[in-house]
Amino acid sequence: MILALQGSKARIQLGFAPKEQLLPLRQLELLCPLPAGCDAPRSLGALPWRLTADAIAAHRPTPRGWGTAWLLLLESSQAVGLEEFTDLLCGDHRPVQVAACWMELVGQQAMFRLRQGEVNARPLTDLRAMRRDQHRQRLLEQRERRWLELLQRRQPLQAETLLPEQQERLEQLKHLASGSLEESQLDPGLRHSLTSLHLGTDKGIDRGLLRHLLVELQQWDPHHLVSLAGTTWDTGFSAELEREAARLVDRSGQSLPGDAERLDLTHQRCVTIDDDDTCDIDDALALEELEAGGRRIWIHVADPGRLVPWDSPLDLEARRRGSSLYLAQGILPMFPQVLSTGPFSLRAGHRCAAWSTWVELDAQGAITAYGVERSWVKPTYRLSYADADDLIELAPPQEADLAAMEQILQSRRRWRLQQGALQMDLAEGRVRSREGQACIEITEPGPARAMVAEAMILAGAVAAQVGVDHGLALPYRSQLPAELPPRAELEALPEGPVRFAAIKRCLSRGLMGTEPAHHFSLGLPAYVQATSPIRRYGDLVVQRQLAAWRHGEPTLSKDALQPLLEQFDAAVREGVAISREDGRHWQQVWFEAHRSGQWRVDFLRWLRPQDRLGLVRVDELAMDVAAECPPKAEPGTALLLRVQLVDPLRDQLRLVASAG
Repeated sequence: MILALQGSKARIQLGFAPKEQLLPLRQLELLCPLPAGCDAPRSLGALPWRLTADAIAAHRPTPRGWGTAWLLLLESSQAVGLEEFTDLLCGDHRPVQVAACWMELVGQQAMFRLRQGEVNARPLTDLRAMRRDQHRQRLLEQRERRWLELLQRRQPLQAETLLPEQQERLEQLKHLASGSLEESQLDPGLRHSLTSLHLGTDKGIDRGLLRHLLVELQQWDPHHLVSLAGTTWDTGFSAELEREAARLVDRSGQSLPGDAERLDLTHQRCVTIDDDDTCDIDDALALEELEAGGRRIWIHVADPGRLVPWDSPLDLEARRRGSSLYLAQGILPMFPQVLSTGPFSLRAGHRCAAWSTWVELDAQGAITAYGVERSWVKPTYRLSYADADDLIELAPPQEADLAAMEQILQSRRRWRLQQGALQMDLAEGRVRSREGQACIEITEPGPARAMVAEAMILAGAVAAQVGVDHGLALPYRSQLPAELPPRAELEALPEGPVRFAAIKRCLSRGLMGTEPAHHFSLGLPAYVQATSPIRRYGDLVVQRQLAAWRHGEPTLSKDALQPLLEQFDAAVREGVAISREDGRHWQQVWFEAHRSGQWRVDFLRWLRPQDRLGLVRVDELAMDVAAECPPKAEPGTALLLRVQLVDPLRDQLRLVASAG
């Protein structure tokens, strides 16, 4: 009912329970004029209309009458007015009948068109097309309902039992969860179903919640690493590369070019020292008593270049990887495992090809003589770090070499400390995955680890010195000098992690370049990494440059080495990012399993004071973690750590350290 006109709009009361609305006049259609002399009623149910919902329902056209009217209008091929249509259908055009017919015409029916007050019968072809469309729409809606029900049940799915369309959608969800599919590329129907499941809003889809859903559907590995997906480590070695590796294993026992020129050291008593679970052993140590007096340390390193030529398929694949990848669930090697744990590895009792560095030191630990040889070695036996610690401590007469070598390398470490090197030995905890369960393995510092580490640094210093002496371009490692806190300030801090944290925050990142430069924290004028060619491609490059120099062949210039260095260094950085994501994830998994625990910690330093985010040391776990800390915390403050929030699938961990 129109209450008033306001320009091009009308204020009306709409419906059986009158409610005022303001509508444009073009949206209003006159059905029945008010009889002459009648005052405007206050509602549809009042005189003269007497329109109620029940009255209109009672006059609703029957299906038979509806069909008869359609046939008559179709045969006449003419349009009729609303009153004439009502007469045709109902035999009269009283207001209640007109209202009932009008409501039916503007409803869901498909047989007639109502335009500008005239009614047309739709052609049969149009009706059939509409019915087909309606059928397709019903099927589509039915499929959408079934898909939504499938997700809502959150029960494990067998992808092969799903319809092809559902399998495709499931793949879209996986790509979306991994970040390889942008939300803008998402199927609109799929986006609607995710919104219905409260996994998304107008601001976007919550990928963490989506991963939770996929885990419940058993379509997502809860330990899936997003940064690993699609990389060369994820795809593994091709069948062709595995065949080539097997061929090289068979060839390893044959005589190869250069073998006859190798220095035969198989008579030498040398040992390998590694963790119990290490299978790719790339270094061994020996001590030689010189006839003229004095001692010579030998550091033997595996020689993969004997079997893998430069630019061969396996060499290119190792270059693409840059290094082996050490993850909580295991190692993704730089070379196929049959090689890295087979002929490349310095296995006890086997004749192995090696690069052997010999070094003589004076009483203070300075280098007095050195050399690098391509050799044959035959490790006498393999030791774990624990076994080596026992032999160093007990020093039995039959194993005196190990204790003597440890003393010599201690003097070398003291020499480096005098040159400004830093010594920050701490227990180190790492979260590992054992049968899908997160556990923490703590590596304690000990004499054997310190000895092996010093020997590896010594070999790297010698290789760098060879490069300096002969003008070789090598992947030199360096570190800029740092301005450390004053001695008095450091000594005021508790020894150990707190003091080390104050030092570490002053250190710059290590650099790599083709020219030698000083390495601050090692206290060396030049240094290269040269002792893990099975696991680091840069170490293999060092060996190849040394081999070319030794044989009088052209070596790579600085300009030629630089792009190669950038290539494998980019791969190494990618691997580091994957390792960090893996470490962060498994740390979250561990804290999720221990979310009710509490740990005594020491405050180390502030990371973001404005957010109250600090670094704390958890001695029980031998690791440093970020946590929300009291605003007045100072280095060395004892706190109590607890878990506030943890969700590995959403990459969330919030730890809070408070006064105990």
